[in-house]
Amino acid sequence: MSIITVDPRTDPRWQALVAGQNSSVFHAPGWMNVLADAYGFEPRALIALDDGGQPEAGISYCHIEDIWGERIVTRPFSDYCDPLVRSEAQWERLSTPLVEHKCPVTVRCLHNRIPLGDPRFVVVNQAKWHGIDLRPSRDLLWARLPEPAQRAIRKAEKQGVVVRPAETKADLRAFFALHLGVRKRKYALVAQPYRFFEAIWDQFVARDAGVVLLAEVDRQVVGGIFFLAWKDTFYYKFNASDPAALGVRPNDLLLWQGMALAQEKGFVALDFGLSDWDQDGLIRYKRKYASEEGTIFFL
Repeated sequence: MSIITVDPRTDPRWQALVAGQNSSVFHAPGWMNVLADAYGFEPRALIALDDGGQPEAGISYCHIEDIWGERIVTRPFSDYCDPLVRSEAQWERLSTPLVEHKCPVTVRCLHNRIPLGDPRFVVVNQAKWHGIDLRPSRDLLWARLPEPAQRAIRKAEKQGVVVRPAETKADLRAFFALHLGVRKRKYALVAQPYRFFEAIWDQFVARDAGVVLLAEVDRQVVGGIFFLAWKDTFYYKFNASDPAALGVRPNDLLLWQGMALAQEKGFVALDFGLSDWDQDGLIRYKRKYASEEGTIFFL
């Protein structure tokens, strides 16, 4: 096989590769444009070509140099980004050029376990992943929900919670204000900048490849979920809510309406994304709805 380096945002060989393999939204050119627009990262990809010049494997990454030092990440601000390889030989050929940079190389794997057997890499962290199978009927999905989830959804409806899609950048600002509060008050973390969410809006929502669902009480936004769409999967990417309104259970109604919307649009799965192992409340919330649970390995 021959190895080439390409810009995965524009190269048709990368697009053909992700279309034919088990790729995620974090392999999508749109997501890479978000990282470039918001943070100035320059996404790159190594692609293995067969004898006929067709792509058969690949790894996407960002080579970063900043105040934290030089490093290679596959991929920043992404829950996971599995290498698109089917054999140890493909993985070794594609990963070796990255290792030869002599700087830290970080890979996050969910679906692909081949890199876990590479002695050059070690597991430095793990996170939880959850997913929902949307193929059953709406009635069956409801019947499978545990009673606490059903009660929470009914309570939100009785308390007058209304769910609607965000329509304007003003709606996005309202969601971002909630996100700021959650990051600062609940997790004591620096929030991503507004331009990051605006870039996601421009690359996904404005192109009918995502939606921000907002929960309102008396026309006041009290919660929201940012969903992205890629191939046959709906991705739950960001969730934020007003702590003062948690008693009316906006998050449960938001998620149920998101599942219904995903089904209406023909998606077969909802990817619940990453939860850190110490986020007990978030994990319990996702487990109420999830039909699958897995582990994301940080190598």
